[in-house]
Amino acid sequence: MPFSKFLDPKNDLTFKRIFGSEKNKNILIHFLNDILEFTGENAIQEVEFLSTIMDPEIASDKQSIVDILCKDSIGRKFVVEMQVARDKGFEKRAQLYAAKAYSRQSCHYFDLQKVYFIAISNCNLFPKDVHYISTHNIRDIKTNGHYLKDFQFVFIELPKFPKNRVDELENNTERWCYFFKYAEETTDEDLKKIAQQEPVIKLAYDELDKFHWNEKDLAAYEERIMNVQKEQAILLQKLDDATEKGIQIGEERGRQEGRQEGILIGEEKGKIEGKIEGKIEVAKNLLKAGISIDVVSQTTGLSFDEIKQLQAEKTS
Repeated sequence: MPFSKFLDPKNDLTFKRIFGSEKNKNILIHFLNDILEFTGENAIQEVEFLSTIMDPEIASDKQSIVDILCKDSIGRKFVVEMQVARDKGFEKRAQLYAAKAYSRQSCHYFDLQKVYFIAISNCNLFPKDVHYISTHNIRDIKTNGHYLKDFQFVFIELPKFPKNRVDELENNTERWCYFFKYAEETTDEDLKKIAQQEPVIKLAYDELDKFHWNEKDLAAYEERIMNVQKEQAILLQKLDDATEKGIQIGEERGRQEGRQEGILIGEEKGKIEGKIEGKIEVAKNLLKAGISIDVVSQTTGLSFDEIKQLQAEKTS
């Protein structure tokens, strides 16, 4: 990839710098209105940032802290999360965050306002037939009626976003998706085209311009990138170790099963050979007693040829 002056917006430091700072409130407001398709009287006019710690009792746990939490002038709450890698139970965590944001409104229950959870994911969360941007809310199973209106979840799965050229983008939702997925690859020419269509997204790109970052902040960004890579490497190593252990267990189990199978086969073979030897011994004794070959064959189950061979061995 050629040199890019733009940093990755999916990094938690850049993400919060763009969407989680007072000076960039305007960018966040435009982003929310575009993704949620708020227009006219329904559009967000102002937001207030709230504490991103969702569970004070476990504030040291990274999973208890969201990226962006804010409310607008009429009290609607918005939780915005950047999901870099697939993590087990993320969908449940999304519902937990929304529930906590809903329950912590300081008003009587009949004044509770709606909560919107928005996740931008750098990995696939749902089956491939689900659109790259999907909206989820509470529906009646039989009528599909939307009667419980206070929760809405929007998931943007970037790997599913199909467009990779600025000329293909048709609306601001697609421009935001392009921004998250291809910011590092965006050329000045492409940025001019985006700026003509939506100047606010140009402001988001300006926040990613590494020449606007001081040395300390840029070092923190690079350290965060290295930490993420390290975490991924540790997970991959754990997967390799688990795979190797699984292979070893499988091989050992195979050997054990092989030995056990050998023992069983040996035992069965021994039983068969023992029965044959017993029949032969009986046949020899009957022959010694002068019993005819026909009777010996009927008694032992041995063939005439086998009994005649025993007779020949006796007389030799």
